[in-house]
Amino acid sequence: MTLRGILFQVHWFLGITAGFVLAIMGVTGATMAFEDEIQSAISPGIVRLAPSAAPALSPDALIAAASRQRDGRAVTQLVVERDPTRAASVTFAPEKGQRRGERLLIDPRTGTLMGRPNGAGFFETVERVHRWMALPGAGNGWGRTITGIAALSLVFFALSGLYLRWPRRALDWRAWFVLDLRLTGRNLYRALHAVVGGWIFAAYLLSGLTGLWWSYDWYRQGVRYVLTGKVAERPREGREGPPKGEAAPLAPAWAGFIGQVGADGYARVAITPSRGGKPVEMRVLPPGARFDRQTDSLRFDARDGRLVKADRYAARPWGETIVGNVLPLHTGAFFGMPGRIVMLLTSATMPLFTITGLLLYLARRRRKRALAAVPAVAAGAASGDTLVLYASQTGGAERLARLTAGALGATLRPLGGASAAEWDAARRILFVAATYGEGEPPDAARGFASRNMTQPGNLAGKDYAVLALGDREYADFCAFGHRIDGWAHDSGARRLFDTIEVDGTDVDAEHRWQQQVFALAGGAGAAQSDWQRAPFAPWRLASRAHVNPGSPGAPMHRIVLEPVERDVAWQPGAIAEVMPRHDPARVAAVLARHGRSADAALTRALAGAVLPAEDEALPEAEALRPLAHRDYSVASIAASGVVELLVREATAADGGPGIGSGWLTRHATIGESIEVRLRDNPGFAMPDDAATPMILIGNGTGLAGLMGLLRERGRCGGGPVWLIHGERSPTHDRPFDAELAALRLQGKVARHDHAFSRDPDGGCYVQDVVTREGEAIRAWADQGAAIYVCGSLAGMAPAVDAALRAILGDARVEAMLGERRYCRDIY
Repeated sequence: MTLRGILFQVHWFLGITAGFVLAIMGVTGATMAFEDEIQSAISPGIVRLAPSAAPALSPDALIAAASRQRDGRAVTQLVVERDPTRAASVTFAPEKGQRRGERLLIDPRTGTLMGRPNGAGFFETVERVHRWMALPGAGNGWGRTITGIAALSLVFFALSGLYLRWPRRALDWRAWFVLDLRLTGRNLYRALHAVVGGWIFAAYLLSGLTGLWWSYDWYRQGVRYVLTGKVAERPREGREGPPKGEAAPLAPAWAGFIGQVGADGYARVAITPSRGGKPVEMRVLPPGARFDRQTDSLRFDARDGRLVKADRYAARPWGETIVGNVLPLHTGAFFGMPGRIVMLLTSATMPLFTITGLLLYLARRRRKRALAAVPAVAAGAASGDTLVLYASQTGGAERLARLTAGALGATLRPLGGASAAEWDAARRILFVAATYGEGEPPDAARGFASRNMTQPGNLAGKDYAVLALGDREYADFCAFGHRIDGWAHDSGARRLFDTIEVDGTDVDAEHRWQQQVFALAGGAGAAQSDWQRAPFAPWRLASRAHVNPGSPGAPMHRIVLEPVERDVAWQPGAIAEVMPRHDPARVAAVLARHGRSADAALTRALAGAVLPAEDEALPEAEALRPLAHRDYSVASIAASGVVELLVREATAADGGPGIGSGWLTRHATIGESIEVRLRDNPGFAMPDDAATPMILIGNGTGLAGLMGLLRERGRCGGGPVWLIHGERSPTHDRPFDAELAALRLQGKVARHDHAFSRDPDGGCYVQDVVTREGEAIRAWADQGAAIYVCGSLAGMAPAVDAALRAILGDARVEAMLGERRYCRDIY
């Protein structure tokens, strides 16, 4: 596994464990962000006092009044505000065995204790949850370990997330910070997770690094030593039991303090009284300070008020400044009001990452379950001449690759996992490739892409096809799949059919790939069900006509289907997926072989199911696997109100009619219901500009797909159309001949060239006509014509492709593919 893969696995594992703790810590941290302001707002007359002309009491008087109201308990600290409308506060000595004493607000003008601000209990609970999940043992219990691990995880999330989402265009700020809210579903979750994470990367890294200060002594000591060169930590506030010795009067020190800073030279001062001859310590917050710990420490002799020592904030080394302000850094207060707001918002968004991460994880699990549902045998044992290679990020591409390999009996390997011998032995290579991020390969395929795809390889003489997975909500839709397609082509391989693009969980595209795979399997696909089911609708078989009686080729029928449900629409070039049913004689033979001829329910079930082989047991009806659908090009347009198909009879392995063609041309009765699903075919759609000339090339029943385009152009008007169509006999094989003749007379078909392979006067194939008319085709292409090819993958399509490349040049044909001016519907 690559470093990226390892980091991703750890990232998501911690996300679904520590992520929930971090969500709680984020919400509680945001709640405490403006604790003082909230308590002040909800505690009128306690924190914020009504204006009064009464002078403030002296520090000694305030301490005496507070002690008197608490039965003589010693006061260890007095905090005096310069603002006369704000309450002062006193901290009493702790009871024996306690670490901190009680802190109460006091009216600086009367000395009356006013208790605690409203909401103090609530915020204490929030703090306990934030620091140790409010678990037993407080800071010495398991809660501290849990939040410590969460803080470590937050640091890891920030750093690994930065690495994992590093964009291909790293210098483009939009790739980092622009959030596209047009995205939906999993794409939106990923964008929120990644882009918002980029916005607040620095804040989360700071939160994690400072949060560890209270979690691990080794971390605190290490940081202190690195920043200051010292190990010993300052004594913590509070001590066990009442302080020893009487407190010296504060009057001399207070006078000295006022003499030093002036009556208006402070916003707040925290006074620690002198005991045992020690100096009086005053922590002074100057007016206009950025945050409440930006204090100078002044020490005064308790007897004469002389300044003994001054520790100015501005003069402290940067290391001491950081060590002394870990809490303001953690809350953002170190950076003033903007920092506090940033930390509030970033803390409040912590659940966003937990939720989006969980949704992404669940989506990934669904894909993994879908992958696991594919039987292990579908992974394929080596068959030699067919190689299926996949590049998968979340399991979707691997699932389809397994199914592909299983249908073909092919060798299945991850991209980059096939040996040199397997590459050499393969006659046919099918790539199933997902695109990850901004047009990038999946993690496991990055190595292959960087080692092998920077220049053409040696794939001469091999056939290939690409199934590209992606999402149209991204600009680089299926980019890696197209990159593989271009690399394989440049390496000398022959493209079997154009790249099939899968948009998310696009059933249509998956069905199209499945049908191509079944065709490559040479009929083996008849024994397989659809890989992914889709809803079908009933259509009535309105008419059926044999259109080539006497032809040396197989019979061809014109099938007309009428919708049972109205308001059905489709685009020209669409595909009709037909769910076939078996020849009743075949079903009867299976039932007779197993002695179940009288089972009517089983008879009905077998008609639409995969029949067991002769040496297999006959399963019950509920255990049968449904047949796969069959694809047919739609010759009609939606304005006609009917679906028209051109179906040639096929022969099954047992010598009987093919399942799909037999159902439509022989077994279904007129008026019977046929299960059909229409799907548009974006890769074979009309040109965006109606004035674009069109060259339509096809053979056999491929004429159906071309007729849909031709009829639409005839209905709407537009640029000229040139039709080149191949069949066997000029006497018997002329489907739609009368309609095409009328279109020529109307000027809606500019040219119509036939190619009859069994023409007594000299047969030829479609590719021969293309080669013969090379100059005219080049002239049409120079005028911006779009070329459409519909028909057989065996023979016609690759031969026409080779002829077009000889006429127009390989580079131009590849460019036309990218511009959707060379469109193929081949099978």
